[in-house]
Amino acid sequence: MTETNTNHLSWDEWDELHNPPPAVTDFDRVVERAISRRGFLGGILAMGSAAAAMGTLGNLMSSTSAVAQDAASRFPFKPIAIATDATVHVPEGYSWKPLVKWGQPLFSGVADIDPANGVSLEASDKVFGENTDGMELFAIGNHQVIAVNHEYVNNETNLPNNEKGMPKGLDDVKILQHLQGVTVMEVTEGADGFEVVLDSPFNRRIHHNTPMKLSGPAAGSELVKTAADPNGVDCLGTFNNCGSGKTPWGTYLTCEENFNGYFGTTAADHKMPDDYKRYGIAAETRYGYEKFDERFDVAKNPNEPRRAGYVVEIDPSDASSTPIKRTALGRFKHENAAVVIARDGRVVVYMGDDERGEFLYKYVSNGIYVPGGDTSKLLDEGTLYVAKFSDEGTGEWLALTEETTGMKMDEICVFTRQAASKVGATTMDRPEWVAINPVAIEAYCALTNNANRAVLKDGKMRTNAGGDVMDISAVNPREGNEYGQIVRWYPENEDHADGKFKWDLFVMAGNPDVHKDGLYAGSSNINSGNMFNSPDGMMFDSTGLLWIQTDGEDSNEGDFVGQGNNQMLAGDPATGRIERFLTGPKGSEVTGMTWSADKRTMFVGIQHPDAPFPDGEGALPRSTIVAVKRDDNALVG
Repeated sequence: MTETNTNHLSWDEWDELHNPPPAVTDFDRVVERAISRRGFLGGILAMGSAAAAMGTLGNLMSSTSAVAQDAASRFPFKPIAIATDATVHVPEGYSWKPLVKWGQPLFSGVADIDPANGVSLEASDKVFGENTDGMELFAIGNHQVIAVNHEYVNNETNLPNNEKGMPKGLDDVKILQHLQGVTVMEVTEGADGFEVVLDSPFNRRIHHNTPMKLSGPAAGSELVKTAADPNGVDCLGTFNNCGSGKTPWGTYLTCEENFNGYFGTTAADHKMPDDYKRYGIAAETRYGYEKFDERFDVAKNPNEPRRAGYVVEIDPSDASSTPIKRTALGRFKHENAAVVIARDGRVVVYMGDDERGEFLYKYVSNGIYVPGGDTSKLLDEGTLYVAKFSDEGTGEWLALTEETTGMKMDEICVFTRQAASKVGATTMDRPEWVAINPVAIEAYCALTNNANRAVLKDGKMRTNAGGDVMDISAVNPREGNEYGQIVRWYPENEDHADGKFKWDLFVMAGNPDVHKDGLYAGSSNINSGNMFNSPDGMMFDSTGLLWIQTDGEDSNEGDFVGQGNNQMLAGDPATGRIERFLTGPKGSEVTGMTWSADKRTMFVGIQHPDAPFPDGEGALPRSTIVAVKRDDNALVG
């Protein structure tokens, strides 16, 4: 175990430091089309022109002049410049204010966080958690209720009196456990804007010790049974909650991402099960739960990590309801869950597995969604698919079934990555949020970055943790990809349940000031005034504008000079035009967004700021949800 203090790292940085991908694999085939940037660019352009007649790849490298000549702009704001300071910036004619901050009480009689001592055990499950991420707003009668994720915690600021913030006992562990998970809270708008409704019957904290149910093919499997739960149905807690989703029937989907970092062991000679490696489960953890809470000691409870890594369904209208882990949606490092209804009424859920070289998934229900009807099995009974992209601008969804994988259904749901490898899915550059256009039959996935894409060493190429080669391809076209891209696909027959699709790249992020031409300059809808790196969160508004949030390098130096702090931009799918709307404080990730019921307020998440945000100089940096409005109170979404 390293002596270096890594508590300041974001969760993804910590996970990549402690669970690096395999360095190389035997691979003696040279990627000829990718060695020459000029040659590969020519291939893209040729492919794009050939596919344009089919309406697929025309926007891949669309002309800058066409974008610039967009006379009928749908952007209701004047784009802003980059920022490198400690606060949030929005365009002229807009304003923002904090809605809720980490450690702020949800109930009367609970104190706000004490910077010197953190949050008490008694208050830790009654305050707004740390590191806000995905969120959704629900109109429940006359009430507006936000459900929002808390991805992880920073040990040192929550246990400030402990060396390196590490727990000294079970009470310390419980504090850390309670500050993660999900907050459900009612909000209301008054004369000074939106605020949290203290003591609302909707208010609830869901955390690492909240009782939950497993459902779907893995429920009751020998793979998920433990001594405390011999039936394999009753589990505790939801972990590393990243992106989110919303069902048509009014429930919240919270997505478990880097769950691997919670499970470890103090038994030095313990041999880890073979399947742990694919998911990055190791002896060392960020939090040290395993020292004081046996549930997290894999030597004593080897199945416990297999009960995490799912999409969890929560009913925000009933604070007494039991969250349900939907195992049919697969087990991997879920980013978000984007739900759409297919032409025949079946439920389709798109999901990305946020790790370098992992896959993009789709679930299609067997049953039909009927408003007001029974929805209890729609996310339990269906087929899980994984995407395979061709270099010709087409793709197919490969079914993960007993016949295609040679695995039993419970194994597919618990070891989903292994199943996807068996069918030959395309390794992707960290597939994060998926967004579905509400006014067109198309979907988008943010491929955040992948520094290990096609990186060769001694004639060998890097792989994901399962040994799948991270080759250059048209959908992942850059070696050592530090900038990221957004892929867009169009389902065949205008049906999200269809097994085939066409695709293009909506944008390749890059830096045209540093790289004057070629792939690292970005696609031609990137320029000096709108450039960014590492697209992550994405949401469509009701008009069909795509809002893009970033979680990348904010040094503003080297390859990233001119890109400033992480930010939020808006993109027009029709023209490819992208403009910057918001910048976050130094060190923060801009992540998670939703709108008020009347669409006049936009809620945006600011995660892990390094700067003293939002309370100013000398204050504790606090993850915060901010409310953004137009000064004329017009619609913002």
